Amino acid sequence: MVKVKPFYALRPKASIASKVAALPYDVMSSDEAREMVKDNPFSFLHIDKAEIDLDKSIDLYDDMVYAKAKENLNRFENEGIYVNDNVKRYYFYRQIMGDHVQTGIVGCASIDDYLENRIKKHEFTRADKEIDRIKHVSACSAQTGPIFLAFKNNLTLEGIIEKETSKKPIYDFVSEDSIRHTVWATDEQLTCEIIEKAFLDTEALYIADGHHRAASAVKVGVKKREENPNYDGTEEFNYFLSVIFPAKALRILDYNRLLKDLNGYSVNEFLNLINEKIGRVENVENGPYHPEALHTFGIYLDNKWYKVTMYDEITSGVSAVDRLDCSILQKHVLSAILGIEDPRSDKRIDFAGGIRGLKYLEQRCSQDMKMAISMYPTSLNELMAVADSGEVMPPKSTWFEPKLRSGLLIHKI
Repeated sequence: MVKVKPFYALRPKASIASKVAALPYDVMSSDEAREMVKDNPFSFLHIDKAEIDLDKSIDLYDDMVYAKAKENLNRFENEGIYVNDNVKRYYFYRQIMGDHVQTGIVGCASIDDYLENRIKKHEFTRADKEIDRIKHVSACSAQTGPIFLAFKNNLTLEGIIEKETSKKPIYDFVSEDSIRHTVWATDEQLTCEIIEKAFLDTEALYIADGHHRAASAVKVGVKKREENPNYDGTEEFNYFLSVIFPAKALRILDYNRLLKDLNGYSVNEFLNLINEKIGRVENVENGPYHPEALHTFGIYLDNKWYKVTMYDEITSGVSAVDRLDCSILQKHVLSAILGIEDPRSDKRIDFAGGIRGLKYLEQRCSQDMKMAISMYPTSLNELMAVADSGEVMPPKSTWFEPKLRSGLLIHKI
C-alpha cells in the first residue's frame, strides 16, 4: 500500500523542452557539463550542476554553488523558460532507445513509504553525496531530479499507461544521443483517482536508480516536519518526485570492472587460481566476450579474452545477495585474490557501465589498466529479491539505460 500523488509541476515551455532536458547531474564531471552547455543557455545543467557557471576554483560543495542553482532556477521561471502548471497532474514519460521502450508514471511518492520500507532500497548511500543533494533541494525549495522507481505487475496501472499514452503528448523530442523522449499529462479526475487507488493496492515500490536523491529528498522532508510540528501530511515536502515504471519494462545493462594490477600474481598464476577456485576458464578465440548467462563472466588480460563459468559450490549462496554474480566476484575474486576489500574507495579498481561497450574495456587496458572483467547483467528479479530481503548489493551492481532526463518536470516543495 503506497501513496503516489499528482502534483503541480514546474516545467519548460514545449518549444524548448528538448534544450532544457539534461542527463542526471551525477553521470558527468563538471568539465564535461561545461562542454555540454557551451551553446545551450537553456540546459537544466545550469541548475543541476550550477558550478559550471562559477569559476573553476570554487569547490563543488561550496554554498555559492547552491545559491547559484537557486538563482538560475528563479531566472528560468522569471524569463518564462519554465511555467507552473495550475492544476495537479500525473504525467507519463516514455523513452525509446533502439528497440527498447519503457513508459512510467510521474508522480510524487510518500516519504513515509520510504521511511517505513514500502519503498525498498538495494544500495548504501554515501554521506557526502547525500549532503550535496540535501543542500541543492533546500536551496531550490524543489526536487529537480526524479527518482527512478519500479513496481511489480499491476494491470490497472499498465492499462492506464496504455490508454493515456495514446493521446497527444505535451513533449516529444529526440535527444542528442538518439533517445526519444515523450511526455503526456492528465488531470482528469477519474483517471487520477484510479491511479491513486491502484498504487494504494500496490504492496511496494523499488528504487531502481537514484538512492542518493531519494535519501536526500526524504531527509529534507523530515527536517521540514521538525520545523513545522503542526504539519498534517498534505504538504508538498511530504512527497518526492518519482518516475515509476512496470519492472518488466526496464532493462539493466552490465556493469564491468577494470583492475590496475593482479596483486603480485603473474598472468598464468592468476588464471590458474581462477580455474582452481572460481570457475572453468576457457579461451575465447573471437573476442570481446560478453557473458551470455548467469554465473559466467569474461576476463580480458594481455590482449586475450577468457570465459569463466563459475563452479556450483561458488554460486550456491544462501541469501539473495550472496547469489549475485557481482557479490560472488567481489568475495571470491576481488577480495580473496586481488585484495580489494572496499571497491568504493580502492584506487586499484574502476567501473564501466555497459553502455560504453566492451571495446572500451580493451581500450582502457591498453592505457591505464591491467585487466578487465565483463559481467552478466543483474536482473530486475534479482534486484527486487535483494530489496525484499532487506539486504544491499555490492557497489556498482546495476546500470540502467536509458537514463531519465532531469528538468522536464520539477516538484516544488
